[in-house]
Amino acid sequence: MNHKTVLVTGGAGFIGGNFVHMLVNELGVKTVNLDALTYAGNMATLAPVEGNPLHVFVKGNIKDRRLVRALLEEHKPSAVVNFAAESHVDRSIDSPGEFIQTNVVGSFELLEAARDYWQSLKGGEKDTFRFLHVSTDEVYGSLGETGMFTETTPYSPNSPYAASKAASDHLMRAYHHTYGMPAIVTNCSNNYGPYQFPEKLIPLTITKALSGQPLPVYGDGRNVRDWLYVKDHCLAIWIALGKGAPGETYNVGGNSEMKNIDVVKTICATLDEIAPDPSLKPREKLITFVKDRPGHDRRYAIDASKMKRELGWEPTETFESGIRKSVIWYIENKKWADTVVSGAYGGERLGMGEKSGA
Repeated sequence: MNHKTVLVTGGAGFIGGNFVHMLVNELGVKTVNLDALTYAGNMATLAPVEGNPLHVFVKGNIKDRRLVRALLEEHKPSAVVNFAAESHVDRSIDSPGEFIQTNVVGSFELLEAARDYWQSLKGGEKDTFRFLHVSTDEVYGSLGETGMFTETTPYSPNSPYAASKAASDHLMRAYHHTYGMPAIVTNCSNNYGPYQFPEKLIPLTITKALSGQPLPVYGDGRNVRDWLYVKDHCLAIWIALGKGAPGETYNVGGNSEMKNIDVVKTICATLDEIAPDPSLKPREKLITFVKDRPGHDRRYAIDASKMKRELGWEPTETFESGIRKSVIWYIENKKWADTVVSGAYGGERLGMGEKSGA
């Protein structure tokens, strides 16, 4: 399926921004980009598509059903890809209401606008329309020492963020089964790469290690995540949008399961090689263990075999190759990071009602 025009929500954020870059600059797809430009959305992220006639940026909220419906009518996209979300677990601990409003109410309003538009289409246009909702592996809860999340793993969210994403996933499923809405859900593991907001573990560690600041690690640092390079994820979404079956869920993982402490140590070693500083080497000495956050899931691991088996996708980057690319990008794009953190976020720890690191 070859989508010529796509409405992307949250396309000034981390994953959404990388997806927009791919659509516009690599695939030549007209992209209508709707973003509210909250703390995680930044126009600086869209510099690579600035001035490109294929990119139409609209500042607005997915809760504004009338605006979304007007954009659908004006641009006639054959697909909607929903990245718009409040996405940081720690922020959801401090401000859960914002997550409910964006991730649940916003998803509902977006679905309603898209359903109304889809039902107005005729023939082939109606048959080929798709709505893809980008979600997270956090909806599944926490794993023990063994096992992996599959598409049939029962939902067991443990944070307000995860619960809000689980609710939106359920809405997608309900709209497909109730109204026939051609909705697809993808649940991804932890992303990293260019343009990631610096409150997340990897860009926070890179930026702090470059400047010789303490590198805060939650608890004992042995929480495990599966790491997915963002450009691999973007390609997976495009493939799922074209080949995925309506009503299906697809897990997207990076085959890179690592403890948080090992992630930080890998970044330190990579920086010691690429950007050596005798006064800081080894940068591992900057690691500082801090009080764990509430409800911190111990381990996530994604089984992405369905994506490979049914849609022919698998990640191309190893964790080591992806981290190297990420470190180089943040070194070469310090101005972008400085611009982003000059706003409300200053590198403080979030989600604890205190400011004690990150």
